[in-house]
Amino acid sequence: MKQAFEATARGLRTVVSDVADGFFEITHNGFALVGLAIVFAALALAARPDLRQSGEEQLMGWLQSRKPPPEATDLEPTAIDRTTAASPHELPKQQAAVAYWLSKKYRVAVEPLSVLVAEAFELGKRTKLDPTLILAIMAVESSFNPFAQSHVGAQGLMQVMTRVHGEKYERAGGTLTAFDPVTNMRVGVKVLQECIARAGSLEGGLKFYVGAANLPDDGGYAGKVLAEHARLQQVVGGRTPPTTTPTPPGMRAQPLPVVAPAKPEANTQSVALLSDL
Repeated sequence: MKQAFEATARGLRTVVSDVADGFFEITHNGFALVGLAIVFAALALAARPDLRQSGEEQLMGWLQSRKPPPEATDLEPTAIDRTTAASPHELPKQQAAVAYWLSKKYRVAVEPLSVLVAEAFELGKRTKLDPTLILAIMAVESSFNPFAQSHVGAQGLMQVMTRVHGEKYERAGGTLTAFDPVTNMRVGVKVLQECIARAGSLEGGLKFYVGAANLPDDGGYAGKVLAEHARLQQVVGGRTPPTTTPTPPGMRAQPLPVVAPAKPEANTQSVALLSDL
């Protein structure tokens, strides 16, 4: 009996040992096969970048599909990249003074104005135009409302006639970029340059810009722009002109509008004349 029991035990140990050895052999070979597969896959991806890119796209698509749908109010971490705003403390002293003065006068936040002022000074350097002239035109045209539109279709900060100068927006992506403040400024400055060159003088160029080239007068447009230009030059020079226009005797003071009104009657009647530029 004892011998039989020992024989049975030895048989079981042999079976267990064989099973363990077989399992080890199988797993060892399996891991070896997995390793070889990884090596071959890596070599294939190195030799075929298109396969790697396709695999990455499929993997990213699968990962995106596993993500829970975003809530309607979720914020985007990259929203700052498309925000037209900057700290005025990052501007040179003169530019910061201009941004603060315009902010007070036109009741617009100083942070987006800081971007516009910096862009105006950069455009002025490249085009040889006074940056305060560019800012003065924006002030008169739209009161720094980038979404302003007149009843004749002039749009954006510098109230460019988009349907007339649409080709100037093509490199930026199309006419919808008229509502991007910086793009509108650049196109507006280009139109202003053409107007001044055509008229041969700043005053004449402003008359062309507002579309009053063939009219007896421009409805006071050039005077308004040049007056605001002079005030901005004072700010650059370290002085602080008043941010409100003095009220004539007998007239009641009116609150300063936040959004610019449409162009004057004389201006808008012939603004389409810019189509000749």
